[in-house]
Amino acid sequence: MVTIKEISKVSGYSQATISRLFKGDESLSITPETKQKIITTALTMGYDRSKIKTTLYKIVVPFFLSRPQVIQDVYFTKVQNALKDYGKVANMELHFVTERAELFTAARGCAGFIGVGELTREELSTLHQMNLKGVLLELNPCPALFDTVRPDTNSITQDAVERFIAEGFTEIGFIGGRYHNPVTGQDEMDNREKTFREVMSRHGLLQDKYIFTEGLFSIDEGYQLASEMYKTLPVLPEACLIASDTLAIGALQAFSEYGVKLPKDMAIISINNDEIAQYVAPPLTTYDIDVTEMIKTAIYLLTDQLTNPRKITKSVLLGSELIIRKSFIPKDEA
Repeated sequence: MVTIKEISKVSGYSQATISRLFKGDESLSITPETKQKIITTALTMGYDRSKIKTTLYKIVVPFFLSRPQVIQDVYFTKVQNALKDYGKVANMELHFVTERAELFTAARGCAGFIGVGELTREELSTLHQMNLKGVLLELNPCPALFDTVRPDTNSITQDAVERFIAEGFTEIGFIGGRYHNPVTGQDEMDNREKTFREVMSRHGLLQDKYIFTEGLFSIDEGYQLASEMYKTLPVLPEACLIASDTLAIGALQAFSEYGVKLPKDMAIISINNDEIAQYVAPPLTTYDIDVTEMIKTAIYLLTDQLTNPRKITKSVLLGSELIIRKSFIPKDEA
């Protein structure tokens, strides 16, 4: 076991200073650089992180989402809460920033950042020039500069389509939102829709008339898209993949108002496994995106960069589990 005496010998600072620092003594007067050197030395030597009671790093969290996304998408609320919880566990002092104009001021004096939402290449380049280490969740325009952690939505989408086909469905629809590209400023096709189109095309089953995508991943948008599907199609598809639970909740409301019986008239699979997914009618069969694991991975990657600086970046894809409920029940689960 690494001792404070050994850390003192390697770092060049007294045992008394190190002991007071690790106990979280707020009256201790040392520079941020000294604090950083002692902590980095200790962790590199294998010292037990849980014994360090002081803040290890100041971390800025650009949380750049539209207001409707924050309010309506439970997913981002879960992300925010998990960051707060696991930031404390990692002895990080997190500073959330929601206004772009405040980003670089807030980043001064920080060791790194965890990015949520849409950061531009210019913003990321500036953070890199400020020598901040960083991890981005899901969207990363600069993968050569910073690490990335995201759910493997491509595999999720492919798995959903394959499951529908295995059940004998050939008329398969898709309801989704649009991806706002922070580089171009344009709304573009989301990866889930791209993968859906690719997989359906490989099976010779793609029909554009069954694809409805527009705007935000919101409850209102889900309601509008499902209403459009019902009103414009003479016959609904046999099954439908909905790109998020938030969209699905709005879609279920619309289908209920139009008298569509689910899953009898149309089977549905969604993505995210928000808590409310089990309480809607019918309860949603949905892929569980483990937000806790995503945040733990992001914090681990950032801590790794700060403790053991490296020249290469890492990208981590997280798998998922399909939670079977009543909106789609495979024959082997019935």
